Amino acid sequence: MAEAVILLAVTKIGVALGHEAMSQAISQFSNFITQLTELQGSMSRIRRELRLIHEYLCRMDIRNSNNQTYEIWVEEVRMFVHGIEDIVDEYLHLVGQKHDTGWSTYLKKGFKRPNVFFSLNRLASLVKEAEVNLVHLFQAKDRWVSVIATGYMSDSSYIVEQSKYLANTSRSLDEEDLVEVDENKEKLEQWLAGDELERSVIVLHGMGGVGKTTLAANVYRKVKENFDCYSWVSISQTYSREDVLRNLIKELFSDKASVPSNIETMDISSLEETLKNFLEQRKYLILMDDVWTAEAFLDLSGVFIRNLKGSRVVITTREGNVARLASQRYVLTLKPLSKDGSWELFCKMAFPRDTNYECPMELTEFAHELVSKCKGIPLAIVSIGRLLFIRDKTKEELKRIHDQLDWELINNPSLEHVRNILYLSYIYLPTYLKSCFLYCSLFPKYYLLKRKKLIRLWVAEGFIKSRGESTMEEVAEGYLQELVHRNLLQINERNSSGRIKSFRMHDFVRELAVDLCHRECFGVVYDEDKYTESIDESDARRLVIHKLKKDIYQSVSGVHRLRSIIALDISIPSSTLLPLVVEKSRYMSVLELSGLPIEKVPDAIGDLFNLRYLGLRGSKVKLLPKSIEKLSNLLTLDLSGSYVKELPRGIGKLKKLRQIFSDKPSDRFRRDFQCGTGVCIPKGLENLTNLQTLLSLEAQDESVRQLGELRQLRSLEIWNVKGTYCGCVCASLAEMQYLSYLHVNASDNNEVLRLNGLPPNLKRLSLTGRLAEGMLEESPLFQTAGQNLYSLSISWSQMTEDPLPLFSPLRNLTDLMLTRVYNGKQMIFLAGWFPELKNLRLRDLPNLEVLEVKKGAMLKLEILTLVNLESMVEVPPGIEFLAHVKYLSFREITNEFLTLLRQCPRTQGMQWRHTLRRH
Repeated sequence: MAEAVILLAVTKIGVALGHEAMSQAISQFSNFITQLTELQGSMSRIRRELRLIHEYLCRMDIRNSNNQTYEIWVEEVRMFVHGIEDIVDEYLHLVGQKHDTGWSTYLKKGFKRPNVFFSLNRLASLVKEAEVNLVHLFQAKDRWVSVIATGYMSDSSYIVEQSKYLANTSRSLDEEDLVEVDENKEKLEQWLAGDELERSVIVLHGMGGVGKTTLAANVYRKVKENFDCYSWVSISQTYSREDVLRNLIKELFSDKASVPSNIETMDISSLEETLKNFLEQRKYLILMDDVWTAEAFLDLSGVFIRNLKGSRVVITTREGNVARLASQRYVLTLKPLSKDGSWELFCKMAFPRDTNYECPMELTEFAHELVSKCKGIPLAIVSIGRLLFIRDKTKEELKRIHDQLDWELINNPSLEHVRNILYLSYIYLPTYLKSCFLYCSLFPKYYLLKRKKLIRLWVAEGFIKSRGESTMEEVAEGYLQELVHRNLLQINERNSSGRIKSFRMHDFVRELAVDLCHRECFGVVYDEDKYTESIDESDARRLVIHKLKKDIYQSVSGVHRLRSIIALDISIPSSTLLPLVVEKSRYMSVLELSGLPIEKVPDAIGDLFNLRYLGLRGSKVKLLPKSIEKLSNLLTLDLSGSYVKELPRGIGKLKKLRQIFSDKPSDRFRRDFQCGTGVCIPKGLENLTNLQTLLSLEAQDESVRQLGELRQLRSLEIWNVKGTYCGCVCASLAEMQYLSYLHVNASDNNEVLRLNGLPPNLKRLSLTGRLAEGMLEESPLFQTAGQNLYSLSISWSQMTEDPLPLFSPLRNLTDLMLTRVYNGKQMIFLAGWFPELKNLRLRDLPNLEVLEVKKGAMLKLEILTLVNLESMVEVPPGIEFLAHVKYLSFREITNEFLTLLRQCPRTQGMQWRHTLRRH
């Protein structure tokens, strides 16, 4: 369907016809009012027709997806809309309209080009021609397209209304939601915990979507702590042996500092030898998910040492020949759910808890028939159940879903049952979610998507529409939660506050989305190792490069039509990529080239008037050209880890900027005082009033004074702060009512920070440097106002008194990191302190002798890290707090303390990481 593309074009035309745009156009073209009026009239009529087409497509019956004549017509509509989008962008560029939604570009008053009036006439002719073509499209539909009608039309607006109530809900199959797995789960746990010392290979075998990975993950989480080391690795059809070996090393080496520094340059032999040496004396657990061929296992099995330690290798696969690799008949074949099991799972997903998951009597007949179409596949049942969960529970609604699903299953032999059902889930997605969903599939299989970055890309692509007072990023996070709830995305990790941190697409879901991307010309993937559709063969506007070894000129054509390029292969020859884009792709809106060894940004970058996202993270760029100031639509500038030390003076002209990333971390543990640097902004910082993220700023006289104008900031890092700056910094912070993350780093370890005006709504706070006496005691943040704070990091404060009483009012704290914070000999955690704390890190407290934890303190602690506590020789007398600890990490501690701690009953069976020397 083309409705998402149409919606985007309608929005852009709306901006072009807005009051400000029309005023600017009239001012510039006062001598050509007739041509301008005709052009705007044509655009208005086109917009009206496109809105009607959009509504028409949103209501189309799913059965038309196999009506080839209809599909051809929809494809022609899509190509027509792409052309309109180009014209509108050109028009907005020409008139120089400034608009908050960012669809246009801002040009200084009086800016004139020799061909500006010629361009107006050309655009007027193009719009008039487009209007005629649109009439022809309607006539062609009336002549040739026979639409299959139905009595139950899909009401997209109703779906939107129902979906928004679920925007903050994220549901997935927890242990309590699993159905008919007890026997398989018990058997798998027994095999993994058996007394057999020989390394065993266990295989979970079954068709796609039957629940192999779900069962494996559930048991894996439960038993992994019984092994010295463990790793989960996904093996796709086109896996890279080197990549898999590197991933194994990174996960198995639980002490990240001990991962070989040259791992990225190691050849296969070195990688294999490193793994063998590491595993030789360890009991390990390796889970290889989604193995397609026996060769894939055999290629890697040489490193899985037979060390008589009780090690286990678990494989999930769809293929029978892979199942034969199992040791001693250790094959667990998962079958589709029984009729009763399918019904139970469906009801859990489709009906609310407060009704005891019961299906209303009047819906039972249709519901049973609908469940039977799922063929007992859990993934399919969950998808349909969650679809029904947000729909009206009426016979008519259920009959419509049943009838459409039935037709699709019977008449489309090219698609598997589960893919048909998932396609139905896609059809019922509201228009605003479809592009977001398809976008995720452009990344490689099993690719770990990060919430924050994906949201920035969605915003830059124009997928996000404002809602009330919420920011675009907040709306986008709601979109993400909706997709998770619909089981179209799977959560990989949450942060300490419970928000989604990373996620993946399920393999079946991604297969569906990739097929849809191809059919809808949404985007193209380039992977040199397998066939990829050429851009010239497609009208796609997006290109994601998975692997490219040749020169970009030889490999990728049709660049001029692209709006987005994302390069994931950092080995791409980068000398020609950026110049090619700048020369050929004048409509480019997203340019994500992070990790590429780009050394210079061409001056012509300023000609990309539509650019909204520029990613040069980890590049070798030292300077940005002055022309960067022409990118007035830019929303995100990512220079993190690059060599850029100072932004151009014209940066203040980019008034739509929402994120600047320019941090250059040098010590991720922040044990060194100068563990990173930021970037200097010499002039114009006060103009960036839409800025939400500034990571990181090098403090200077002028920039510190201007900070207070950035009232929309959510995240801020300031480096090299002198004591004399603290007054200005505090005054600025007082203006930032939305600030949730703050890091302040003093200029040296003798500088005293006096920050009495810390914003009370902070959620994450990091301070590095000596703190003025009484600063924390006087701050409302550390009293009753600090209940939003969940992460606190204090470093190099060198306090003489135990700091814990100062932090104890922070009852919602989940992460506490203290580095060189205290010179004393004793720290005491009293009963009731830090009831939500999950992660405690104490580093570089060389004088500390006693760490006392009273009964009832830190009862939810899961991760404990102690580094450089070389004077501590006593085991904490109250060890109740270790009850929930899953992970212990010790470095630079005494043998005596380590021996005593290991003898504590609470520490038995935990995962350990310890060294006795400094790295």
